[in-house]
Amino acid sequence: VSVLKGPREEIVYVPCIYRNTGRKKPDFLATVDVNPKSPHYCQVIHRLPMPNLGDELHHSGWNTCSSCFGDTTKKRNRLILPSLISSRIYVVDVGTDLRAPRLFKVVNSEDVFWKCNLGYPHTSHCLGSGEIMISTLGDPAGSGKGGFILLDGETFEIKGNWEKGDKVPPMGYDFWYQPRHNVLISTEWGIPKCLGYGFDPNDLKKDRYGRRLNVWDWTTHTYIQAIDLGEDAAPLEIRFLHNPAAAEGYVGCTISSAIHRFYKTERGDWAAEKVIQVPSKKVEGWLLPDMPGFITDILISLDDRFLYFSNWLHGDIRQYDISDTRKPRLVGQVFVGGSITKGGPVTVCRDEELQSQPDPFLIKGKRVPGGPQMIQLSLDGKRLYVTTSLYSAWDRQFYPDLIKDGSVMLQLEVDTEQGGLTVNESFLVDFGKEPDGPCLAHEIRYPGGDCTSDIWV
Repeated sequence: VSVLKGPREEIVYVPCIYRNTGRKKPDFLATVDVNPKSPHYCQVIHRLPMPNLGDELHHSGWNTCSSCFGDTTKKRNRLILPSLISSRIYVVDVGTDLRAPRLFKVVNSEDVFWKCNLGYPHTSHCLGSGEIMISTLGDPAGSGKGGFILLDGETFEIKGNWEKGDKVPPMGYDFWYQPRHNVLISTEWGIPKCLGYGFDPNDLKKDRYGRRLNVWDWTTHTYIQAIDLGEDAAPLEIRFLHNPAAAEGYVGCTISSAIHRFYKTERGDWAAEKVIQVPSKKVEGWLLPDMPGFITDILISLDDRFLYFSNWLHGDIRQYDISDTRKPRLVGQVFVGGSITKGGPVTVCRDEELQSQPDPFLIKGKRVPGGPQMIQLSLDGKRLYVTTSLYSAWDRQFYPDLIKDGSVMLQLEVDTEQGGLTVNESFLVDFGKEPDGPCLAHEIRYPGGDCTSDIWV
């Protein structure tokens, strides 16, 4: 894939959240300088505040596909920012000044509610048709519903729903599509009105958290198959292999802390098999007696050689060699925070993986609160960026210090030959030092696209 020879990233865009921090400030889009030769290395060089409070910016996407090959009129000059809680959708102009994005358009939540009967928008992907598609967690009342909003790629007006027919999944979250196999697969987090205020163990075993991969016919936009990954698995991020001919990929299940490989069968339908299980740890001094790893983000390197994921609660990031897609092999692991560090409130009583609790993670003299969460890989596969916030209501509950001190962005150096991860000790972006107070930095995007924004057709 030619994009592997793309330029080194010099700036990244990161949504920063103030919801649930007690600071009455709007969320903003940060531009961060990640060029080691720059005098502003590891600094936020621009902030674009949203015009409203309490949006919970979360994930972002592009206005146009890198797959619109040869179409010189198509440029990645707009970043689409859905708001998970307010259901507004912001369109940000990053084309006029790459380093200083400006607000281009606001799609009001009423339009999302009335035109689509959907709410809680999550993942945005551009389509080959020139349209933009955004998955949702639920309906306007906060019940679960897995649907999709279509935006016009030029005007950014809502065109309506992507899905057709009477059948829709009970929940939604992330999605990936693969036109060569006429398929879209979506995932399920949970019911918005349950998870919206935090994680309540009483919601478990009551069909309030997701368990399925939902398979759609790409051409007819109809829901055709559900693949059950187990009760309360909460499958979140889904990634096909980047090779557009490949009919397989991986999904990370949060609560069950497993990675499943999904694939097309000889019959032409889809199936899944568990290929990685992160064992829970027996603990004292925590919410539950068993602490799951809590796999929150996964990605696949652009050459489809390595799979990466973060265990937000245990505190480690892992690298697996997926040359044999059915048998991922652990080749890199590093702890950067988490809930089981030595000297903290949690005692690990039984651990199938570690001999002792990891040391607290310090970088540049700062003890890092929270655990590794969103990840993004450089195009050449050599630098893995990490942020530490999951979602403000859950951050507040699992990592109160994250609210007080703000989240951070880190960078890991990747050995792309043998496999292996090490922390770059000279890289720290501290969102605890923001002018309006500590904030929660979430997803990482590079101008022009990255490992998780591109679907080749």
